[in-house]
Amino acid sequence: MATNSTSEEQKVSITPLLKRLWNESGVNEPSSAEIAAAVSYIFTNSLSEVQTGALLTCLHFKNRDRQADVLSRCSEAMRTFATGIEQDDLQKVIARRGREEGNYHGGLCDIVGTGGDSHNTFNISTTSSILASSLLMIGKHGNKASTSRSGSADILSCTPPKAPVINAVTPANLNTIYEETNYSFLFAPIFHPGARHAASIRRQLGWRTIFNLLGPLANPLHGMVEARVIGVARKEIGPDFVEAFRQTGAKKAMIICGDEELDELSCAGPTHCWRLVENPSTKEVETKYFTLSPSDFGLPTHPLTEVSPGQSPEKNAEILMRILKGEVPPDDPILHFVYINTAALFVISGICDADTSDMGHGDDGNVIKEEGPGGGRWKEGVRRAKWAITSGEAYRQWEKFVEVTNRCHENGR
Repeated sequence: MATNSTSEEQKVSITPLLKRLWNESGVNEPSSAEIAAAVSYIFTNSLSEVQTGALLTCLHFKNRDRQADVLSRCSEAMRTFATGIEQDDLQKVIARRGREEGNYHGGLCDIVGTGGDSHNTFNISTTSSILASSLLMIGKHGNKASTSRSGSADILSCTPPKAPVINAVTPANLNTIYEETNYSFLFAPIFHPGARHAASIRRQLGWRTIFNLLGPLANPLHGMVEARVIGVARKEIGPDFVEAFRQTGAKKAMIICGDEELDELSCAGPTHCWRLVENPSTKEVETKYFTLSPSDFGLPTHPLTEVSPGQSPEKNAEILMRILKGEVPPDDPILHFVYINTAALFVISGICDADTSDMGHGDDGNVIKEEGPGGGRWKEGVRRAKWAITSGEAYRQWEKFVEVTNRCHENGR
C-alpha cells in the first residue's frame, strides 16, 4: 500500500483493473474484493486524481457501484481506514446506559438517508434521530449537504440558542459523550478523514458515485449498531442495499424508498420497505419486502410540497427546535413526517415489541399492539414518538449533547 505522500512517483497504478472494469465483453471483470482494494487506495491518497475519477466513473456507468457484494466489501474497506475507536470501554458505557425493552437490547441505532432524491425536504432523519434518543442509544452518522441545501451536519451546527460542537465528537471522547447523553453525532470527516481525497473529484464529476451509497454503510461504530433505518433515493437500489447490509452482519435493518424516489418514509403515499429480520428457528437473517403508507401509522397523508420548505440550515434548525420543544401544532405535516420516520426506527429496534410500557414522564402505558405490514407495530411507534416530545425527554437528551460537546471543545478534548 502506498503512503500518504502526494508525489506522483509514489502513486499506485490501477490501469489494468480499469481496463478490465470497462471491458464491454464482460469477460474477466474484477471481483468485488479487487474493486474494494482499488477503492482502498483512495483513503490513503495513493491514486492520482485521474485514476480516482476513472475508477468512480467506471463503477457508476457499469452499475458495479450498486451491487451488494461491491457495496459490502467497499464499506468494509472504508471502515477499516476510519479513525480507530477503542470499542471495549465504549461498549461498557453503552451497555450500562442502554435501556432494554421488548426486543431492543440497548445497543446503538442509526437513521440516515443516502441523499440525492432532489426533493429538498426538511431534515427528517436528523430530527427523528433526536426524538428516538428519548428511548434508544443513537449513533447518528452524517455529513454536510452534498445534494441538498441542508445536510445533517449543517442543521445541527446552527441550532439555537446554542449549537453542539460536532467537530468535538472524536473517537477519543465518545465515552465522555455517551456517559451523559443517549445521543451522539458522528461527523463523517472526523471519523473518515481519508474520504477527503475524493471530495473535489466527486464534485467535478457531477453524478452520483459509490460514495453516495457508502456513507450509510460506513458508520464507524458499525459493529455496535443494533438497528438502523436507511433511506435510498432509487427503488431499484433497495434489494441490493439490504443485501449489502446483510452481508456486513446486520440483523436489524430496514431500507426504505418513498414511491416518489424519496430517501425517507413518505408522508405522501406508499413507501417501499426491505426489512432484515432474524428467523427465530434457523437464526438466518432474511429479507421481508412490503409497503407502508401513512395510514399504517394512523396518520393522514400530506403532499411533499408541504414538507419541502427548501429552507436554509438556519431556518430548518429553528423548525427542529420548535419540534423538540413541543411548539409545533399537532396536525403539522412536517411533524407527522417526523413521527412516521421516528416510529420506524422504534419498530426496527424492537422496543415496540414490548407488551407493557413504563417510559415515565406522562406515559399512559397503553401499548398499541396492532400489527401492520411487515409485522411491525407502527402505531405504537408513533405513540412513542409523540411521547418523546410531550415528555420533554428528547429535548433533555439533546440539551445534554449540546452541553457535553461544548465542554469537550472548551477543554480541547
